[in-house]
Amino acid sequence: MYTFKDAYNNQVFLSFERHPFSKNPRHVWVVCTYDGKWLLTKHSKRGMEFPGGKLEIGETPEQAAVREVFEETGGKVDTLTYIGQYKVVSKGAPIIKNIYVGKVKELVEQQDYFETKGPVLLDEIPPSIQREEGFSFIMKDNVLQYVMKYIKRIKAI
Repeated sequence: MYTFKDAYNNQVFLSFERHPFSKNPRHVWVVCTYDGKWLLTKHSKRGMEFPGGKLEIGETPEQAAVREVFEETGGKVDTLTYIGQYKVVSKGAPIIKNIYVGKVKELVEQQDYFETKGPVLLDEIPPSIQREEGFSFIMKDNVLQYVMKYIKRIKAI
């Protein structure tokens, strides 16, 4: 388990175990690729980030992950693999997210990408992402760094 502070000084706990914080998380985050590139979305306010969001009523985390990727990027998920979970403890209730690795087989152009500006394809995630402009705060804490190392180690992508 990893612990650290995020950009807002909230305590973050990250684990690559099966549901260490909740069997029923309310949020998902999907690190995904399409055609050998990283598939991100450009959030209207936060900047570039991997797709993710809240579960809708009656939805499983896996269904939410597939839906969020499609809504935010137009990506049709081919494979989805659970790799971990993280918890952010702030002044309000903790936020717990399942983390998935997704491979997208097709990008479908959308009329509306909900709260985002659609897909962004990158050849690589900048190693100095914490100092890069245009990326969401979600991409700048240690969750992404540990997740990328873990994905590489298990050869998930």
